[in-house]
Amino acid sequence: MNTSSFRNWQSVHTEVLRRIHAREWEPGDLIPNEADLALEFGCARTTVNRALRAVAESGLLDRRRKAGTRVAVQPVAKATLAIAVIRCEIEERGQQYGYSLISRGEAVPPLALSTAMKTQVDQTLLHVRALHLADDAPYAFEDRWINIVAAPEALDENFEDMSANEWLLKNAHYTHGEIVFSATSASKDEAEVLQCAVQSPLFTVNRMTLDGSSAVTKVRLLYSPGHSIRTIL
Repeated sequence: MNTSSFRNWQSVHTEVLRRIHAREWEPGDLIPNEADLALEFGCARTTVNRALRAVAESGLLDRRRKAGTRVAVQPVAKATLAIAVIRCEIEERGQQYGYSLISRGEAVPPLALSTAMKTQVDQTLLHVRALHLADDAPYAFEDRWINIVAAPEALDENFEDMSANEWLLKNAHYTHGEIVFSATSASKDEAEVLQCAVQSPLFTVNRMTLDGSSAVTKVRLLYSPGHSIRTIL
């Protein structure tokens, strides 16, 4: 083995994956400890640690304090979801994108929402409602609240030409978030916006992004009836 090729964690990561997939390390096997692997690869122990953490995060290794690291017997596939720019999502489908701002204004949100975002009960947020279109047909209704303490620059945007979805992804930093997928029935107002029948089943995404402990935005996206999502495992 040419140890000179293991100078960064990515190269160690690749070799660890190779050994797992080649069954040199079989499911349930206890693999060498970090110190031994660092000696074998001719690199720092911290480099090995970073590589093993990445493999463990993918579900292929089971790391336990004082018990060592084993190849997972039943690997758990883990998925990471990226927040999509709806405009790009529509254009990638080969459709023409359209956008219409419905309303924009500062308001105190409902108690349930301020509780979820952990903002002050009487704190004013920016409320933006808009419709995204694909080939001139309703695609998604965006109902969004923005924490102007976390993203004060949003107050300078009218969101008439660029959606809050796209503007926030370009301008507002976030560290993590939470997302809930569900099916809901269209209310009278939602049905009017999406041009569908009242009580139509709608694929719904509720998402909140945070910067550290501060909520940046919370959005409810309702997609037109028949919407589907395709992904690759």
